[in-house]
Amino acid sequence: MPSTGPPGHAGRTGGTVGRGSSEPLVITGGTVVDGTGGPAAPGTDVLVDGDRIVAVGAGVAAGALPEAVTIDATGCTVMPGLIDAHCHVTFGEPASNDELFSHRPASTSMLLAAFNVPKLLRAGVTGFLDADCIADLGPALRDGIEAGLVEGPRMASGLNALLTAAGGTAGRLIPDEGGIGYAQVVRNRDEIVRTTRQQVKYGADWIKVHLTGSLPNRTGELTVWSRDELLAVTETAHALDTPVVAHCRNADSTLLAATCGVDLILHASHLDDRALEAVVESGAAVAPTFTFLANLADHGALVGAATAQVDIFRGEIEATAAVLRRAHEAGVPLLCGSESGFSLTPYGHWHAREVELFVDVLGLTPLEAISCATRHGAIALRRPLDSIGVVAVDAAADLLVVDGDPTQDLGVLGDRRRLRHVVSRGVPVDLDRPWPERDPLPGEHVGVWSTQLLTRDLLDP
Repeated sequence: MPSTGPPGHAGRTGGTVGRGSSEPLVITGGTVVDGTGGPAAPGTDVLVDGDRIVAVGAGVAAGALPEAVTIDATGCTVMPGLIDAHCHVTFGEPASNDELFSHRPASTSMLLAAFNVPKLLRAGVTGFLDADCIADLGPALRDGIEAGLVEGPRMASGLNALLTAAGGTAGRLIPDEGGIGYAQVVRNRDEIVRTTRQQVKYGADWIKVHLTGSLPNRTGELTVWSRDELLAVTETAHALDTPVVAHCRNADSTLLAATCGVDLILHASHLDDRALEAVVESGAAVAPTFTFLANLADHGALVGAATAQVDIFRGEIEATAAVLRRAHEAGVPLLCGSESGFSLTPYGHWHAREVELFVDVLGLTPLEAISCATRHGAIALRRPLDSIGVVAVDAAADLLVVDGDPTQDLGVLGDRRRLRHVVSRGVPVDLDRPWPERDPLPGEHVGVWSTQLLTRDLLDP
């Protein structure tokens, strides 16, 4: 596995638009949940100087610098900011693959991304991985955030997801060669190697592969890569100190990913004992991303979503969770991701739901689940463990002050009204502004004449 240290751009200390000054900060009197899985610590102060936590403990406030800004966290929980390990910030919340691939030109997508990414911060997300993006927008957005051009969390980015001609999850919308939307079809080993190298050259922190895809007249997703093809990606990327992330929605693909050196496995759906053993042995991390499936199953009917496969989605969650629980017990790092960026997972609303699902379906304790959403997120950001996502001396200064106790009620993390303060890079985020609102862009959404056929039978049954 390549180094988990920061990529070249990560050492920058660029700001966030509108984030204010950078005076030292002291958070007093709160109960600290440090993100490591350890017990909560009541009456604990946290001292921040720049983008660094410099002291944690009872009475720390007494030694604060005289110019320090004070936040009174009495009665609140102080914890690391959330790290969303599976987010699609350039997608713009499409309601269908047609919208995603046919109604998202690069210029429009960047406008939407710049508009939407501040919502993540205001929902308590202080870091995220966007592993694939429309056109080449991800690294540019990442660098714009770090330079202070756009307000947003820390971001790690991929470029286009690599697909074979068998496609990904959009069926025949994907061409047999070339690129469309967030996808780049690679046809042979030479093309795989060249594209992987180009993506690293143009700023990708991760290389993403769609190992499974939806094929006509087949149920579920099938593995659409060969071992030799996948090894061409992992060997090339690792030689350039770049990790690989793979979309895997069956047991065979998870097994293939683990044995070929994939560093982060998304979904790991229906993994079996052989795949579990391979994942444990490989040291790969897993981000199951149950949130999209759970939202569709639990709430899709509220927004007119097609819900014919609700039982299948619930079954996928239950079957996958049963084995992932064993993976957790074996030491596999589990990361929380929301798959925000679709109409069922709009930005700023569902980033914390995965934490609740880790408790409900995996049986983790709230403290363990919080650690998956904070400390383990360092893997997604390519940062060393305990350098970010924890409340500890010398860690990055990304913090939340939450009105409530998430160790007893994780729902408070998904309620923006309960976020009293968000600190990003050592500076409080302005949470008092109105939530961003906008009108639809021309051509942004697919218009339909009807949701079903207007047959005579409907008029005269």
